[in-house]
Amino acid sequence: MAARQFRWLLFCELLAYAVLGHWLTSRAGWTLPQAAGLALAGFLGLRLFVVGLTFALMRQGNGEVPAELRVGPVGALRMVLEECAAMILLFAVIQPFEAFWLGPDRLGKPAAGHLPVLLIHGYQCNRGFWFWLRPRLEAAGWTVATHSLEPVFSDIDAYADDIARRIDEVLAATGTSQLILVGHSMGGLALRAYLRRHGAGKVARLITLGSPHQGTELARLGLGPNARQMRVNSPWLRGLAAPLPATSVSIYSCHDNYVFPQQACSTLQGAANVAIGGVSHLGMAFSASLRGKLLQALEAPTP
Repeated sequence: MAARQFRWLLFCELLAYAVLGHWLTSRAGWTLPQAAGLALAGFLGLRLFVVGLTFALMRQGNGEVPAELRVGPVGALRMVLEECAAMILLFAVIQPFEAFWLGPDRLGKPAAGHLPVLLIHGYQCNRGFWFWLRPRLEAAGWTVATHSLEPVFSDIDAYADDIARRIDEVLAATGTSQLILVGHSMGGLALRAYLRRHGAGKVARLITLGSPHQGTELARLGLGPNARQMRVNSPWLRGLAAPLPATSVSIYSCHDNYVFPQQACSTLQGAANVAIGGVSHLGMAFSASLRGKLLQALEAPTP
């Protein structure tokens, strides 16, 4: 279970800080506040380093940014800080304890004219990724379901059957014959893998958020078969031909620090491709501008 893995990683990291702090205070003459300050600096510094590395790599392979979506130095700094904050919240606070923060999905008959929405997270995440966005979609009148892709490091095709079972559960609980699929990052590819295996009969629309439809250069640093499948021009991506539901949408950021070159990697043939600016990859989980584009895509008439 992904949440358990996150808890173990967090526990091991905190334990390492505690052991180092004990040695510093008992053997090296440090005071407790000094040792605690070092631990906090290490905790924040590690995450800032990872975020900074992704942005540095992104700058080397950044795609062309339309003039209206460009950000200056202040906007770039804001994105880095937002990405760092999102990483801390998602991986150290929310996702390790997703059952506490998110709770069960609230499924019932959708509002008139609405279909249920199933949210699928991305690589190395779980359903806790939707902690901020799910209640805001519900406040806008949508019935929202979530699902965790497990195991974390797996062939993307292996997620398709579990997604199919979750779709059937959502349709049975809401009394509808179709739903709308929304996937962030690798979640968009997992949904396309579902469509390839099971078809689009139960899906009115596919919406992807920052998904590497053509791969991403950052996948070379990832672990597991799913990371290898997300490499640019991978055999798996070349063979991912799936029927898309009508009026499908790919929303992507021109400043995505995980999926780059952004336009080349995130566009999806047969879908409407919508670019936004000033939003980082994990920052999408908390982005008001992305939420606005998502609501527009959800509210567009279905065939």
